Amino acid sequence: MEVKRRSSWWFLLPILFSVIGGIIAYFIIKEDDPKKAKNCLLLGAILTAIGLAIFVIPILVGMSFMPHTDMFESSF
Repeated sequence: MEVKRRSSWWFLLPILFSVIGGIIAYFIIKEDDPKKAKNCLLLGAILTAIGLAIFVIPILVGMSFMPHTDMFESSF
């Protein structure tokens, strides 16, 4: 089986669309360039994990430590 080298432009899919782009790139190029397909999938998963770590986890942790206050309660 001859391995066809695919362009490095395929890495744009996981960069732009995270894990979804990685999955799409994987299934499109897995027959021609299995190593690049695996790397696209891995890049998409890593970028998704970084996004979750930077944005979602601090929000969830911050919500648990914030004191409960009523917005409509006046302090008069």
